[in-house]
Amino acid sequence: MVIKPIRNDNELKDAFQRLETVFQAEPGTPEADEMEALVTLIEAYENKHYAITPLSNKS
Repeated sequence: MVIKPIRNDNELKDAFQRLETVFQAEPGTPEADEMEALVTLIEAYENKHYAITPLSNKS
């Protein structure tokens, strides 16, 4: 398991592909740990680069 920061959309795509293979890993396994790390990295990248901002209330 090699965990590294996600720096661009190509790396994001690779992270999603790897996540697909470890998504249903048994708890307590190295694959489950990898899945948790990938989810955290993916969320951080998406929040930074694809943040969803609330709509303004213009009446």
